[in-house]
Amino acid sequence: MLSKIKNIDWALVTILLIFMGICIPVVHSAITNSKADVLTASAFKMAVYYVAGFVAFFAVAFFPYKWLIKYAVYVYMLGIGLLLLVWTPLRMSLNGADGWIGFKGFSLQPAEAFKLVLIVTLAAYLVRKQKDKLGFWKDIVPAGFIVLIPFGLVVLQNDLGNALCYLVILVGLLWIGNMKYTQALLFLVLAGSMLFGGIHAYKTYHEQITDFLGESGRAHFLARIDAWLLPDQASKDDIYQIERAQLAIGNGGMLGKGYMKGELSGRVPYTYADSVISVIAEEFGFVGMAVLLLLYFILIHRMILIALECRERAGPYIIVGIVAMFMYQIFENIGMFMGLMPLTGVTLPFISYGGTSLIINMACIGVVMSIHFANKKHQAEENVLRTDHLDDGEKKENKKRKFKIPNLKF
Repeated sequence: MLSKIKNIDWALVTILLIFMGICIPVVHSAITNSKADVLTASAFKMAVYYVAGFVAFFAVAFFPYKWLIKYAVYVYMLGIGLLLLVWTPLRMSLNGADGWIGFKGFSLQPAEAFKLVLIVTLAAYLVRKQKDKLGFWKDIVPAGFIVLIPFGLVVLQNDLGNALCYLVILVGLLWIGNMKYTQALLFLVLAGSMLFGGIHAYKTYHEQITDFLGESGRAHFLARIDAWLLPDQASKDDIYQIERAQLAIGNGGMLGKGYMKGELSGRVPYTYADSVISVIAEEFGFVGMAVLLLLYFILIHRMILIALECRERAGPYIIVGIVAMFMYQIFENIGMFMGLMPLTGVTLPFISYGGTSLIINMACIGVVMSIHFANKKHQAEENVLRTDHLDDGEKKENKKRKFKIPNLKF
């Protein structure tokens, strides 16, 4: 335990503390400007969620991540069980999504929690594959089925944003899992064809698709896609959130209007949650947004460095899955208010209001820290093996060489 405390990656902890310092004031400003009386205590609740998130972070960090890999099958079954609880009396509906369960004032979104479950499960599956290259039928197709089940369950819960995140995690892990270049190229061509073909088909057969989605109870999918692909034909209600958010973002300018001085972001729905980016952009401007993106870059860069230090295969797989998850959420949340992506319920990591999302994200960083601890332990063991045959004098000389400053020539 003491050795782990000594090896804590303070860069990760510092970034999380900075995110907390950004999140709580921004959520408070969003609630105040939007006059969301129902959520007057949300800034305080967010502080409580961050305390719980740090507890989850350190609890998972000091937990050996190898156990997650060892019992990944049971973790996966538990995750599927959580997703199925949505169809029990514990079910809750929030903002058009049915993917919530609640009990005595406590609520949980299983689709959020399943992201970490899926990353661990796919990592465990790929670790057991000892081949140089992944086979299509023997390796890739079974991995696809692992994702297909939760993907279908989450789509049925009207949560397209989290369902798409599962696919991004799959692609990221298959790539690091040593997929053949020909297979990657084939998937890239296939995905591009499906995307552009789907967009063309949606525009061509819009009326038929409208009738189908309306009959199947997925009309809100249509509204979000229309606001993205056909803004000129979409209703005012469908494009209201995006238009208001874009006006608020543009109103921020270079330096922003100042904290609590946003004029337009208060008219954007859900500024404390999905639309929190409009508050940051208007109050802190382009500079504030650039600083936030820089923090995300440093976080991801640090995680990649930890992955490169790994001596085992499981660590990099898990970290790449987490990085893919964060990159998707960041790009989707910001991109949907820039007109680059369809409007979904994806939150901005560590900034948007939400207990489940924050605690799962903190737990993910905790897993990264656990991998970091394992790396340090392996490095210490390797150093002992290298110097075990040396006498005391040679060990002292070796220690001096370790800290000797090289004579660099320019």
